[in-house]
Amino acid sequence: MTLRHDAAGASSAQAGATDLGLPPVLDPESAKNVLLAAPRGYCAGVDRAVITVEKALDLYGAPVYVRKQIVHNKHVVANLESRGAIFVEELDEVPEGRTVVFSAHGVSPAVHAQAADRGLKTIDATCPLVTKVHHEARRFASDDYDILLIGHAGHEEVEGTAGEAPDHIQLVQSPDDVAGIVVRDPAKVAWLSQTTLSVDETLETVAAIRERFPLLLDPPSDDICYATQNRQLAVKEISPTADLVIVVGSRNSSNSVRLVEVALEAGAKASYLVDDHTEIEESWLDGVDTVSVTSGASVPEDLVEGVLAFLSERGYPDARAVHSAEESLIFALPPELRRDLRAAQRA
Repeated sequence: MTLRHDAAGASSAQAGATDLGLPPVLDPESAKNVLLAAPRGYCAGVDRAVITVEKALDLYGAPVYVRKQIVHNKHVVANLESRGAIFVEELDEVPEGRTVVFSAHGVSPAVHAQAADRGLKTIDATCPLVTKVHHEARRFASDDYDILLIGHAGHEEVEGTAGEAPDHIQLVQSPDDVAGIVVRDPAKVAWLSQTTLSVDETLETVAAIRERFPLLLDPPSDDICYATQNRQLAVKEISPTADLVIVVGSRNSSNSVRLVEVALEAGAKASYLVDDHTEIEESWLDGVDTVSVTSGASVPEDLVEGVLAFLSERGYPDARAVHSAEESLIFALPPELRRDLRAAQRA
């Protein structure tokens, strides 16, 4: 079976996979079935971020420094390290005057200021959908709203967004936190969210907040990114008939972790998160007829192919793709990198 990605990161299947309508129909001729979620894997923001580091290495030469993991996938990080990328936790690890790429999860204004103070050449690979949330935070703050940011403490995206308006933003991790919220004016409260959360859980938290603050102001558009929503919708389609759902993704990937939870909530009998096929335990397949497979938004397709090959070697047939959404979004590379690429072409 051959799998490909289009330019926007939307996954599709060829040769050996059959597109199915919804709901998925199992093969009556076979006791075993493999259903493959589409879309899955790379989103436009991840594709842009990874290509940014690759292009920077080609253009400037190694090493190119990257603050935090460019995306939350250990295989992607290891591959870029092998090409000369150096991943650091903070900017003080980057020698003065060198090139540093900011990850897809975004950074706060304080990080930009620190980079300028140290004379670093910066390339901002923040996902444009995260940048949109940053803009919303600044706008709400300029209107003097208290901003309730729904997300996970310690996540890079949350830290970056909170840094846009630290005097106005407080973190809300779940409905359990709502009772402890203190605001200056109940009539001037707005909410934002981390882009990679579970849609259903976010809406549950928003509902709890609105019960306390009926005048709660919504963001101008949905903060949960299109790729997160589409991958959660896709896993809901392939989970109700599944004895096992395998989600390919790293454990520090919020959207990948959420896919496991969504699969179980949608009716899967079991679901596991694996970085690649080597983490699949043979015992998981005991008595399993239908296996469904998907991957998080920062997962290269070759890792999914490895899982499908593993299943094929154990008697499971070619996967049949279940399409629940089409994706065509493409993000341009960061403007500072585009400028240098054009200059190099002219030279």
